[in-house]
Amino acid sequence: MSTHGAQSSPTRPFDVITFDCYGTLIDWEAGITEAFRDAAAADGVNLDPAAALRALFEKEPEAQAAEYRSYRELLTDTAVRVGERLGWTISRERAAFLPESLLLWKPFPDTNEALTRLSQAGYALGILSNVDDDLLAGTRRHLAATFSLLVTAQQVRSYKPAPGHFTTARERIGGRRWLHAAQSYFHDVTPSVAHRIPVAWINRKGERPTGAARPDREFRTLTELADWLA
Repeated sequence: MSTHGAQSSPTRPFDVITFDCYGTLIDWEAGITEAFRDAAAADGVNLDPAAALRALFEKEPEAQAAEYRSYRELLTDTAVRVGERLGWTISRERAAFLPESLLLWKPFPDTNEALTRLSQAGYALGILSNVDDDLLAGTRRHLAATFSLLVTAQQVRSYKPAPGHFTTARERIGGRRWLHAAQSYFHDVTPSVAHRIPVAWINRKGERPTGAARPDREFRTLTELADWLA
């Protein structure tokens, strides 16, 4: 099989580490909460950001399972629906505040140090993300590492946990040893196990599995992942 690049190293258990981006590398809950709070306040609306976040997460799987649309469109539609549910009626034009805010979402405190350690240890790094190419390009400005593999929903025309990200990544990675690391049990751990991809669950919230799939390793932080690998 093609190795698509560097040969395997006997000192490393894997050659390529891929990550989910939002929720694993980027604190998207903080970013979404701030975006809803600021936009509602600008409109003179007293909105509970935590309720907005819960409503958004309830709608997300349904929206992503439908026919493919850009993530920018999905976030805009979701902002409209969440606003309506919480008594804040806004137009699609106004709802654009949510995808526009994505470029401001910041990494978790442990993200860049862990990525730097893994890169310096010789791992090739990648991202598998339910997002548009241009939005991910903006987010990457917050990340210290260089990523040699980027697979987006825009490229595969579907959203995880659909197989597109994983089959495309496998084609690009070839025979190199691959570990996927992610926070979402639903979007990443379950499909990784289904595709026989070694997976580390970055279980930041101490959640319990919601299905039969079990990760190969489980950590609370990216620091713990880097401690194991680097």
